[in-house]
Amino acid sequence: MEQTQSTVRWHILFEGEVQFVGFRYTARLLAQKLRLTGWVQNLPNGSVELEAQGEVSKLRKYLLQLKSQPHFHIARYRITELPPDPGERRFSVRGYTD
Repeated sequence: MEQTQSTVRWHILFEGEVQFVGFRYTARLLAQKLRLTGWVQNLPNGSVELEAQGEVSKLRKYLLQLKSQPHFHIARYRITELPPDPGERRFSVRGYTD
């Protein structure tokens, strides 16, 4: 991903019905369509952790798309902004199946 002045990185923790419902793979597919980089993984407590990087407008669209999916339910999420990773080139699924 080419680094631009508008590139940001969000760390997001999702809670709700977000494991065993295709959340990680949907997150990867949507990120790839928007040309975002980052990763997603399940956590032992039942939540999902994600980092996504790209333009703010694309990250906002990405979050809206995730929240509108019918096959899982996001009860809560928390966003923390992080410094961009200029070397990152793709969006991956981490965790139990990687």
